[in-house]
Amino acid sequence: MNGVLEGFLVIGFVVAVGYVLGRTGALGGSAMQVLSRTAFFVGSPALLFGTLARTDVGSVFSTALLVTGVTSTLACALYLPFGLMRRREAGELTVGSMASGYVNAGNLGIPIATYVLHGVADVAPVLLFQLAVLTPVFTSVLDVLSERAGGGSPNWLRAFSAPLRNPLALASAAGIACSATGFLPPEAVMDPIDLLGDLAVPAMLLAFGISLHASTLPGRDRDLRPSLITVVALKNLAHPLLAWGLATAVGADEHALLAAVVCAALPTAQNVFGYAVRFDQGVQLARDAALTTTIVSLPMLFGVVALVG
Repeated sequence: MNGVLEGFLVIGFVVAVGYVLGRTGALGGSAMQVLSRTAFFVGSPALLFGTLARTDVGSVFSTALLVTGVTSTLACALYLPFGLMRRREAGELTVGSMASGYVNAGNLGIPIATYVLHGVADVAPVLLFQLAVLTPVFTSVLDVLSERAGGGSPNWLRAFSAPLRNPLALASAAGIACSATGFLPPEAVMDPIDLLGDLAVPAMLLAFGISLHASTLPGRDRDLRPSLITVVALKNLAHPLLAWGLATAVGADEHALLAAVVCAALPTAQNVFGYAVRFDQGVQLARDAALTTTIVSLPMLFGVVALVG
């Protein structure tokens, strides 16, 4: 249980610092955008490359990766009929879908895995699938939508080549290539990459905290409320139930079952908010979803550990 509390305390502290910075205006009026863009163009690509390059990709191609891939994809996909039925804008639809299945496996999942699952190896399949699949796909879609919102009309070639212009997709591909070939750049190269990668999570959390200043409470926007409720229901309830059902169906042992459900029960990652700000798509939904699912996930995680563990 200590891991659950520690993870939430770490996130809460950095977000609180961001809130104070936003309230005092210490970083200026464009701090949120600058921090988000720094994380997107500098910190996150470095973090993705360093993490994937050192990950034994072969060792995580297992039942856990299957459960993660299927259930995360289903959780994301289940939001789409709701958004289409309510005729939400494409950007909000994309962000809502991502928020429903993209979990906070990094700065929250790692400490929880360390203390609850007794090792971070159980988070590796989640990180790999999100970094190598969900992140490039969703950010490429947001890139195209942002281009159209800005008055551009990207052709099919530009739309399909979006991953080639996406620093996250390029960093993920390079990291997987290094892992698959066994080639790791020398320390003189990896050390500055790691240093830049350390920017990613703090920058996103600070930007998120700044965004909370002078913002309305989650759910206050009546037009957005149904979308937020749907995301919370999918992320905090449907996703862990899907993980439990599939892990049970494939015959996962007790520890693998607990790991699958705990990882699925993690809240929406702040990365979703960072990407929403970067492309100016669905920002309010991303912020409200990250905050609300994080609050709701605390009792959910305690419940999962008590019942499944």
